Amino acid sequence: MSQTATLLVIDDEPQIRKFLRISLASQGYKVLEAGTGTEGLSQAALNKPDLVVLDLGLPDIDGQEVLSQLREWSTVPVLVLSVRASEGEKVRALDAGANDYVTKPFGIQEFLARIRALLRQVPDAEQTESALVIGPLTVDLAYRRVLLDGMEVALTKKEYAVLAQLARHPGRVITQQQLLKEIWGPTHVEDTHYLRIVVGHLRQKLADDPAAPRFILTEAGVGYRLVAP
Repeated sequence: MSQTATLLVIDDEPQIRKFLRISLASQGYKVLEAGTGTEGLSQAALNKPDLVVLDLGLPDIDGQEVLSQLREWSTVPVLVLSVRASEGEKVRALDAGANDYVTKPFGIQEFLARIRALLRQVPDAEQTESALVIGPLTVDLAYRRVLLDGMEVALTKKEYAVLAQLARHPGRVITQQQLLKEIWGPTHVEDTHYLRIVVGHLRQKLADDPAAPRFILTEAGVGYRLVAP
């Protein structure tokens, strides 16, 4: 990837953002900034940066949660930059999908080298779309919103989780066990009645007739799939 890459810096310290903006711009990168986790997720969805530099100590959402939400819909490389130096914190971030971890204070030359290394690993066309549109239905994974005919649909946490899981793999069957394990936890993989109830409520809210479904298809005895766009 060329050095015209766009980098998003999510950090609540203005002096750190200024230092990184000057350092990164001097290397030819375009730099976007966000001072909160919410703003950072919005910037990531709107501008699709090539790499995200993420601080963990943010004022509104913890950086670990920002990383978790980002990974629900994006494969963008994330370099965590944090004062949290414990091994446990690093392992947690890397397990949650961070690509690298640098502790503050840091040396700028090593930091730039790590940026270059991460950008080299990413194919230019690998960004994931943050919103899935199927006819009148929009599942916006970045903003956790579902629209039907332009109107927002109020879903429970479980209803949204099931729909989002299907939306990340449109056209592919997701087994009942996969959905139960991901959403209810590994001790509930046999509790298929939970899933049937939630899918039934989802279909009602999306005006999706089970006899002639527009969106959610049932693969009998196996699982569900969302119609591909």
